[in-house]
Amino acid sequence: MNVYQAYSKEQINSLNNLYVSPKTSRPTASEQKADPKSSNILREVVLEARLTANGKPIKRKVFWHVFSSILNTEGKLSLIATAEGGHTTFKLIPGNYFINASFGRSGITKKVHIPMTGNIEKQIFILKSGGLRLHGVSKNNKEIIDNQLTFSIYSLEPTLNKKPYLIMEKLKAGTIIRLNAGIYQIICQYGNYNAEVNSHIKVEAGKLIDVSIENRAAKITFKLVSEKGGEAIADTAWSIINSSGDTVAESVSAFPSIVLAEGEYVAIAHNKDKIYQREFLVEAGKNTEIELLLKEKRLNLKSITTTPEMD
Repeated sequence: MNVYQAYSKEQINSLNNLYVSPKTSRPTASEQKADPKSSNILREVVLEARLTANGKPIKRKVFWHVFSSILNTEGKLSLIATAEGGHTTFKLIPGNYFINASFGRSGITKKVHIPMTGNIEKQIFILKSGGLRLHGVSKNNKEIIDNQLTFSIYSLEPTLNKKPYLIMEKLKAGTIIRLNAGIYQIICQYGNYNAEVNSHIKVEAGKLIDVSIENRAAKITFKLVSEKGGEAIADTAWSIINSSGDTVAESVSAFPSIVLAEGEYVAIAHNKDKIYQREFLVEAGKNTEIELLLKEKRLNLKSITTTPEMD
């Protein structure tokens, strides 16, 4: 029995997608003539999904989609039936079908023939999939527990543009993700700015792997005050500059909290027509509050105006 490219639940609006795959061919002339609709006989076929060939049947959260192998008038394959759960049974008219089993973001599609007579063997779908549970850690392997920590997963399988394609994004730590066996690119993003770590992780069939990705960053809170420990002054805009002189983050909040990768920075506060600055250091895992005092060093607006280039 032929095995075709796997598709996730979101990708199976129509098995027309299968015809885009170089691994799949169009129906033969005999298949086109053997239209299942020409028969009133219903045959029962039992479907079962497993993570590995020697694994136990998956008992729940398997999504089944059955498609006709005959192109409809729109040049697509019609969805015949769906089911959700573990093993399932379909009653189908004799003919050829494409049946997809998806489990999380893993899946497999088979071409199945339902004969007019004779026994129909149980169809076992070997997903060859595993699972990931992602965590972020900081200095000394301390787990990062923060809603601003998210993960994105990219497939490294070859695509037309030869770039990784996004499978899932904005995943929270501790979420179990089911994937086909293979190597994936994982991006661990802490906050909205430069605290980003890129890793390659191997998923093995039948295994759930806990992965901890080190993100050396910290959450820094800024405020402009008239005296140490004072209230944050309103109407303040912030710019955070890294050691290369690039603007890493900006905020118009009087009391912003910004996650930054470890390193050296300059905080610049804009208030009315005055500008204040302070150098500071970010240490991994050490959340810090940075105060800029009104009486500290101020910058003249003219001193930071960009000088025109010479002809």
